[in-house]
Amino acid sequence: MNDTRLRAVHTDLARIQRLRDLFLFECHCQVRYNACHERGWSDSFVLACDGHEVGYGAVKGDERAGPRDTVFEFYVVPPYRRYQVTLFRELLAVSAATRMECQSNDPLLAPMLVEFCHRIRSDVVLFESSVCPDAAPLLPATAEPGPSGAVFRRRRDDDELFHQDVEPTGDFVVQLDGAVVATGGFLLHYNPPFADLYMEVEPSHRRRGIGAWLVRCLITECYLAGRVPAARCHRSNAASRSTLTRAGMRACGCMLVGEVRRD
Repeated sequence: MNDTRLRAVHTDLARIQRLRDLFLFECHCQVRYNACHERGWSDSFVLACDGHEVGYGAVKGDERAGPRDTVFEFYVVPPYRRYQVTLFRELLAVSAATRMECQSNDPLLAPMLVEFCHRIRSDVVLFESSVCPDAAPLLPATAEPGPSGAVFRRRRDDDELFHQDVEPTGDFVVQLDGAVVATGGFLLHYNPPFADLYMEVEPSHRRRGIGAWLVRCLITECYLAGRVPAARCHRSNAASRSTLTRAGMRACGCMLVGEVRRD
């Protein structure tokens, strides 16, 4: 089989979509950079073996407007995985990528990152839901009061909100003594059925259990919306990691970043 022709060819998203559907099915987890494709922030490459399209790769930039130099997706259909290393070399050569970034729970790209990269680091922890929907809180309309008498409800247009430094204003709030002390929601631009939870607690009301209770309520709302909750946070943010864990989430992986070796 030394004469097997293996190629990587720049193409458009539509051409690789059927292969990407297989990738998402096999991963069966939230894909952090899922929206890069539809938003036009990535380049697509089809991988071929003897003229048969057997996989794809995708390359993005570090920033939206920056050079597209980072491989972040790679997939080869199972019957052709004997060639995956050579196909990946072709992808690197044709795309001229100098970096790789992937989730540690990506079954194909994570091993390629270890094989082809050095100076590997990890700054972001990924979380998945570890609770059954039946174990989440009762529906918010009938739920017991939260910590210190806090109430979880949908945000209203006339709510006075505290200044938020990190997260966007969500569709849900926690109210305490007539004031909004926390907000949260979930983002839907990830691969279905997954959604990304986020929340922020007003600084003077932190360390009182409000954050973990809010996340538990968001888990309920996420399932009711037909989505599976997921989350992520920076490795150095011990408070957020603890909040997610106490709310019923568990670490399921991390983001890996490495520089492609040129040896």
